[in-house]
Amino acid sequence: MTEQQPNQLNIEISEEVAEGAYANLAIITHSHAEFVIDFVNVMPGTPKSKVKSRIILTPQHAKRFMKAMTENINKYEAINGTIKDLEEIELPMNFGGPTAQA
Repeated sequence: MTEQQPNQLNIEISEEVAEGAYANLAIITHSHAEFVIDFVNVMPGTPKSKVKSRIILTPQHAKRFMKAMTENINKYEAINGTIKDLEEIELPMNFGGPTAQA
């Protein structure tokens, strides 16, 4: 029998949640009491997109999340190189859709 350390947290994840949800857009809003992050999967050429997941954080947890993301991005870039912003990447004009013909 293994004993759990006093400060150790046991976290479980269901199969459905473990599969994850792809998002290529995050919409962030806030009030005095909370930050709301809506994760959306926007597909080129489709007029409508749905929120795939909504996360609600206290301001303190939002700041801790931001620090954790910054640390992880710095670690990623140290190994894999600088991540270019979308504005720096040239996308083809027909990205995600059929080529127009006259």
